[in-house]
Amino acid sequence: PPPHLHLLLPHTSSTTTGFSPIPQPLDQDSMSAPVGTLGSKLPDFTLDSTVGKTSLYEAFGESWGILFSHPADFTPICTTELGMAEEYLPEFTKRNTKIAGLSCNDAESHKKWLDDIAEYTKQKRGKAFKPSYPIFADTDRKVAHSLGMINLEHVNAKGIPLPARKVFFVDPNKVIKCTLCYPASTGRNFDEIIRILNSIQLTANNKLATPANWKVGTCGGSTVLAPSVQGETAKAYNYKTVKLPSGKEYLRIVQEQKEK
Repeated sequence: PPPHLHLLLPHTSSTTTGFSPIPQPLDQDSMSAPVGTLGSKLPDFTLDSTVGKTSLYEAFGESWGILFSHPADFTPICTTELGMAEEYLPEFTKRNTKIAGLSCNDAESHKKWLDDIAEYTKQKRGKAFKPSYPIFADTDRKVAHSLGMINLEHVNAKGIPLPARKVFFVDPNKVIKCTLCYPASTGRNFDEIIRILNSIQLTANNKLATPANWKVGTCGGSTVLAPSVQGETAKAYNYKTVKLPSGKEYLRIVQEQKEK
């Protein structure tokens, strides 16, 4: 795992530990799952944006990626969110993750709005955080509709539904690992977004799972050994089984350890 997620794991080969590289996406032609389903590939698209016309895949490159939608430009909660996303950019970079935003406003609207975001963050936190990541202009709403981003309860002055606050986490193969969806009235928690990113990156190559309220480097930072890991492979993790009334030994705790 990346340095910020280091666990003292067994130093054995992938064939003996059960570790595996990030899995390749399944053949989409053989699947009937809706677009945006976990484990499916996030479709690429090319749109105008605050950095010019580009594609999502170009924006993410070979990194992990987070695509997030917002209802509209020049709105209060969206202004706080996009400024916060820029403030957290070093944390995303540390995790080899690129981010991109999207709404149904045009690119010129996005660009004019950036100054408001910078001024707000300067007044609020003493430093201007002007978004440098791409914000896509999905003016015909094709991407928003195809990815299920639309909130039918939130409409503009013309009665047209606006995008919800949707979040897609994808691995370097563009496979969707997690999605979130917030209503317009609820701003996203970027500490939670980082927590999720830590978890999916840690568990992508290790047979571990993260329990409720898990955080890296805290007293509750221990992970859980996946049920599929058994025998000698499981013993290598030096886990501790939680005794339960059922007598079933499925809750196996792996203590988080610091690098020596």
